[in-house]
Amino acid sequence: MKVRKILISQPEPVDFENSPYRNLKVNHNVELTFFKFFDIVGISASEFRKTRIHFAEYTAVIFNSKNSVDHFFRMAKELRESVPEKMKYFCSTEAIALYMQNYIQYRKRKIFFGTQQYFADLLEVMSKHREEKFLFPCSDEKQTEYTKLLDKAKYKYTKAPLYRAVPKDMKHINLEDFDMVAVFSPIGVRALLQNYPDIKDKSIMIAAFGSSTHAALNAAGIKLTVAAPTKSSPSMAMAIENFILGKQQDPVISSKPSSTKAMRGRAGVSSMSAKGNGVKKTKSVFTSKAKYRQLMEEKKARSAAKRAARAAEKARKEAERLAALGQEGVAANPTETNTQA
Repeated sequence: MKVRKILISQPEPVDFENSPYRNLKVNHNVELTFFKFFDIVGISASEFRKTRIHFAEYTAVIFNSKNSVDHFFRMAKELRESVPEKMKYFCSTEAIALYMQNYIQYRKRKIFFGTQQYFADLLEVMSKHREEKFLFPCSDEKQTEYTKLLDKAKYKYTKAPLYRAVPKDMKHINLEDFDMVAVFSPIGVRALLQNYPDIKDKSIMIAAFGSSTHAALNAAGIKLTVAAPTKSSPSMAMAIENFILGKQQDPVISSKPSSTKAMRGRAGVSSMSAKGNGVKKTKSVFTSKAKYRQLMEEKKARSAAKRAARAAEKARKEAERLAALGQEGVAANPTETNTQA
């Protein structure tokens, strides 16, 4: 079956031209529709007080998304709770670690992150800090893929439900207009079932990212067509492109924590040898601040250049249109033109 129209359950990338989805549209003539299947709603301060969780009682925070960062600092502000200066922050990706600059003075905190974009890799970093008292800001779901990994690794932590995902009303979208739907989380699967109870009986193909999303589809009896991430397709866009090209899908990347030895050998981890015993110690992400600023400046410059190019193109077309209107006016009134001459 050919793939011509795809519904992506995420907002459209801000910089679409530099996103992996551009290849699908340009190289394979695929029409993409972006629509986030759910909203993130913050839990109120009065509701959170019932958990009797106080941020000052913890020495470390685990962040697995930008939403968790936003709502952690939102709740701290609403409750007027001061976050300890010595608080350590463990982020599942470098992007989340750098995002924290929106809330804290970077040099005054200790921030650590995983290097392979998987939560399991963060557990390797945390293994050197088991004495910390961890707080895990998250959604109000009872159990997730992340809590399962934390439990399996026997970390002592406290869940802090700060937000919930609420499925949107999607009945204005006709699924039969699409060949494929791409989902990225169990809540996305729940939104599909809530809006289209008979989806498993439809011929539409489903692409899904993450083992927890795959499990949610399996539990709902919905057939999975394209699975990601894999070694050859680390992103959803690449997985869909390989499917369109007819390439055989390789196994989904396991979420099992890698060994400490392997973790120490990865190039992406900033580390330093401890004095005397040669043991490697995970280093803070502070050294990436200059790189982050440079990347942001380059991104702004590219965006400004594109805006200028679009404005110039618009001005050129407007000039051509006015010139064409002028020529039509002369052709329509030749007598008036001769009289003026």
